[in-house]
Amino acid sequence: MSTLNQDLRVSYVQANLVWEDPISNCAQLEESLQNLQGHTDVIVLPEMFSTGFSMSAKGAEISAGPTVQWMKLQAARLQVLLIGSLKIKESGKYFNRLLAVHPSGKIDSYDKRHLFRMGNEDSFYTAGNSTCLISYKSWSIAPFVCYDLRFPVWSRNVDLKYDLAVYVANWPAARTHAWSSLLRARAIENLAYVVGVNRVGVDGNQLEYAGASSIVSFKGEDLLLLSSEALIQTETLSFEALQDFRDKFPAHLDADDFTLQA
Repeated sequence: MSTLNQDLRVSYVQANLVWEDPISNCAQLEESLQNLQGHTDVIVLPEMFSTGFSMSAKGAEISAGPTVQWMKLQAARLQVLLIGSLKIKESGKYFNRLLAVHPSGKIDSYDKRHLFRMGNEDSFYTAGNSTCLISYKSWSIAPFVCYDLRFPVWSRNVDLKYDLAVYVANWPAARTHAWSSLLRARAIENLAYVVGVNRVGVDGNQLEYAGASSIVSFKGEDLLLLSSEALIQTETLSFEALQDFRDKFPAHLDADDFTLQA
């Protein structure tokens, strides 16, 4: 749990991704990010931002590959924590890996735990087995990927270890209501801010995405207007307001004890 009263500026990038084309995606994202320099602390990109949500080796790379190097360059140049997931090949296996790249070049990583069997993700990728906590500018941030959102035990904020949960996604338009409802639920039950970043457009499987990316308060309130267009939005999160609410409504003290078996 954070100890300093420092506000955090968070930006999400709701993008229309080019199917399985890391070069094009990085180029369009780089152009979009330029105006954020000096105006934000954290930038969050969608799930598999370099390829779209595809079940193939195309666009996959090693952990020190070109897209990872691109993330390091952008994080350093913009002086931000840059978050997004991409296809990583490691030891003959493929992972849907979220990377949180610090301005210093340090990288925190999280492998998606819950693989979307209805899209055959579980037949191509290997699931992760551990959560991650990112420490940045006195905030504790817990990263998750898309389908993880449906599993509240995995997201449980035990002892208020995190202040902000981030969910990167390729969440189809047909289930937008579930997406928005679950983001609010995770915020309320975990006494934390939640950022959910989805893509827009149509992917190579002809699935439509309606965006509805959101930054949600610890009370479950949408802090930004939802949109179905490609855009970037920024919101300043108040740690003082978060801590004040936790002090006045300490529901976490009545939480059930449990042991998670991954």
